[in-house]
Amino acid sequence: MSKIPLLGLQAAQFRHPLDLEATQMLQQLPGLDWLVRSVLGGMAEQVLYLENISSSVLVSNKQLPDLYHLLQEACHILDLDLPQLYVRQHPTPNAYTLAMRGKQPFIVVHTSLLELLDPGEIQAVLAHELGHLKCEHGVYLTLANLLVLAAGQLSPWGGLIAKSLQMQLMAWVRCAEFTCDRAGLLVSQNAKVMASVLMKLAGGSPTLASQLNVDAFIDQARAYDQVDNEWATLLKTLQTVELTHPLPVLRAREIDRWADSPSYQSLLQAHRYAHTTSALNNPYNCAGT
Repeated sequence: MSKIPLLGLQAAQFRHPLDLEATQMLQQLPGLDWLVRSVLGGMAEQVLYLENISSSVLVSNKQLPDLYHLLQEACHILDLDLPQLYVRQHPTPNAYTLAMRGKQPFIVVHTSLLELLDPGEIQAVLAHELGHLKCEHGVYLTLANLLVLAAGQLSPWGGLIAKSLQMQLMAWVRCAEFTCDRAGLLVSQNAKVMASVLMKLAGGSPTLASQLNVDAFIDQARAYDQVDNEWATLLKTLQTVELTHPLPVLRAREIDRWADSPSYQSLLQAHRYAHTTSALNNPYNCAGT
C-alpha cells in the first residue's frame, strides 16, 4: 500500500502531550522567542552552514540520489519544504538538525547511522528530524541554552540555577523527542519500522542486523512498564534525568501506544479519505500512472 501524504498537516495534530505542555511553558517567556528567532538564529544558521558545506557531503538529485529521494518523499508526506541534507563521516550513529525556520534549515546524518539502517529506517530518521522543523523546536532549544549560559554568570548561586535550568532543558528535549518519533511514524506509517530504528540504536550493528527481532524488542518495551513500584519509579527517573533523549525502550513503548491510538488512526484515515477524494475528482487522473 502506498503511503498517505498528510497535506495540510499541522504540528498540533501529532505533538506528544508532554511536548505540548513543556513547550507552552517556554512560550510564556515574553520577548525571548523573538530574540532567538530574529537576532541569534540567523547567525547560528550561517556558522553551521559554513561548517557543513566545508566538511560534509551535500545530498541532492546528483549526489546520493537515493537518499535525496527518501528526503523528498518524507517532506511531501509531512507537508514541509525541503531542507538541506548533509552526510558526515562519523563513527557514532546520529542525526541532528537546526530546527529553526530560517533561510538555511538543514539535517546532518552520520555515515555510521546510514550503514546501520535500511532505507525505510533511514527515511524514518529523516522524518524524525523533519519533526523538529515542523514543530520549530530549535527556537526553544536555543533559548533554553542561552538561559542556562546566562544563569551561570549571574551570581554565586548561578551554578545551582544553571543546573536547575539544565535539568528543565533536558526534560523538554526528551519530551520533544517523543513528538519527533511520531513524525517518523507518520512517514513510515509502520510502527515496526520506528521500533527497528530504536532497537538498532540501542544494541544493533551491521553484522547483527539480520538476527535482530523487532517483535521481541517491542515486547521488551512493554515489559518495562511491568516493573511498577516506588523503588522502580525512582530508578527510572534517575536513569533519564540528565539524558538528552528518552531511553530507547520508552520511545518504542510510546510509538507502540500511539500507533494503536484513535488519534493516530483517525489522522491517517482523514488524510486517506481526502487523498482518495482528490484523486477521484481529478479529471486527468489515469490508472496505472
